[in-house]
Amino acid sequence: MTTTQTVPKSLTYDDYINDCPDDGQKYQLIDGKLVPMMRPIGKHEEIGGFISLELGLEIRRLQLPYFIPNTAAIKPNRPNTGYVPDLIVLDRENLVNDSYWEKASSISLATSVKLVIEIVSSNWRDDYLKKFDDYEALGIEEYWIIDYLAKGSARYIGTPKEPTISIYQLIDGEYQVNLFKGEQQLISRIFPELVLKANQIFQAEKPTMG
Repeated sequence: MTTTQTVPKSLTYDDYINDCPDDGQKYQLIDGKLVPMMRPIGKHEEIGGFISLELGLEIRRLQLPYFIPNTAAIKPNRPNTGYVPDLIVLDRENLVNDSYWEKASSISLATSVKLVIEIVSSNWRDDYLKKFDDYEALGIEEYWIIDYLAKGSARYIGTPKEPTISIYQLIDGEYQVNLFKGEQQLISRIFPELVLKANQIFQAEKPTMG
């Protein structure tokens, strides 16, 4: 007697945004397969909340046409793939051109995105390799990797390995990187007046003013 095994269907991006399970779990779409996102640990959430607040204050102070959504997915050029970044800064003025936004809180055009931030967890290779390639290919202007546990390979964060923020900026279609550690102040093309040191992000707090 022979048995026939059913090959799981490879999901398209439209399948992902239209039929993703509504079970309280966040999913990404990786090469046609739904992949549950790991529940972040406390420090991960502290850093994400701190960055969101600081960038939100900068957006308000400078009256920029940007905002930070609670949750938004990105459709890269890679087939049957969709990411949910830890933090994304969107350009309100360009969203009208992105057909996925109103129907699915989803982004398919680089012009909709000013900045993507990933906070490294156990799957650091996704942030430094796969997502790096896909965000670069899509043409996202700036990409931060916040590696507060120094999990990335030494070829990405240097030796000795220590907590590092990698800021990639798109120049002539390719990402160029600057690394920030300790008391070094971040340099961002999207937020050129931002005054924030790497350690302030790792500690998720600004020092009190004396």
